[in-house]
Amino acid sequence: EENGHQNKKLKSDADEEDAEDQNKKLPKRKIVLLMAYSGKGYHGMQRNVGSSQFKTIEDDLVCALVQSGCIPENHGEDMKKMSFQRCARTDKGVSAAGQIVSLKVRLIDDILEKINNHLPSHIRILGLKRVTGGFNSKNKCDARTYSYMLPTFAFAHKDHEVQEELYRLDRDTLERVNQLLACYKGTHNFHNFTSQKGPRDPSAKRYIMEMYCGEPFVRENMEFAVIQVKGQSFMMHQIRKMIGLVIAIVKGYAAESIMERSWGEEKVDIPKAPGLGLVLEKVHFEKYNRRFGNDGLHEPLEWTEEEEKIAVFKEQYIYPTIINTEKEEKSMANWLKTLPIHDFNSSAVEVQTNNKNPKKSSDPEGSDGCGDDSD
Repeated sequence: EENGHQNKKLKSDADEEDAEDQNKKLPKRKIVLLMAYSGKGYHGMQRNVGSSQFKTIEDDLVCALVQSGCIPENHGEDMKKMSFQRCARTDKGVSAAGQIVSLKVRLIDDILEKINNHLPSHIRILGLKRVTGGFNSKNKCDARTYSYMLPTFAFAHKDHEVQEELYRLDRDTLERVNQLLACYKGTHNFHNFTSQKGPRDPSAKRYIMEMYCGEPFVRENMEFAVIQVKGQSFMMHQIRKMIGLVIAIVKGYAAESIMERSWGEEKVDIPKAPGLGLVLEKVHFEKYNRRFGNDGLHEPLEWTEEEEKIAVFKEQYIYPTIINTEKEEKSMANWLKTLPIHDFNSSAVEVQTNNKNPKKSSDPEGSDGCGDDSD
């Protein structure tokens, strides 16, 4: 019996070695992976090689790629060897429903299943497509769409006492929110909506294609709404500050004129909404699709067949995390209490001069947010 058991063990070890040898013979091909993940508990998407203190989404992904036999172990240690590039560098706590990464892998059998077997359930690879050899997911991306899910009591006027779970957004307030969000459309100088960019820095100019708030809905007895924003690219904290300013105006802390002023040269103090509700929804490759999508060799980078899987993942992992964390940790409710600390009438320089105690923020600058393209 013992010999039989030993023989079986040796056979399975030999089978694994054979499979590994077969994998090594496979040519490497450039592909893109469609990823969805819940970002809670992670310090963002991008891997910091050599730093195990802060776990990132890419740490788990690279581990799964090595364990499934898609890439050699040394490629995991030096990601340049597999030409790895993420489309958007989502930051701490931010989730994604349609992140894209490009890399060179061995195209093993049942590749998606094998990678997913080595990933936690809150990170999934939902699709794979072959791309051109020189493809780079960050450089070839024309636009990115983010969503921001928030409890609607965030829009209740500051002079009205509200019970968070009972608050329901009225039609007039929703219309006002959408009028303000529409002001962001077009090209503006967003130097006040990020850190470490001066008003004359050309990269502070960003193009926003659309921004709107959808119809509210009730989950776990609390009403939520989702804001969608599509832009060419975003700087660190930009989306959260865009939303933070609209909330401050709707609540009556800031005048509407501050929006126009914020695009000018003076430094304006703009509040940054919590990172919890931010989700990378979709990335767009329109130019690439026009050039290579129908060349007979490559498929267009569109994911209509995966839309149902994306929707299921959001319902299973992303929305419950946002809702439960909001109810337990009250990140939006606590952040709203910091709005009166901001001085919306002075420039930020005057605020710092007049206020000897530095203002408290709901989280330290630079800790998280939309770090899609922070240059």
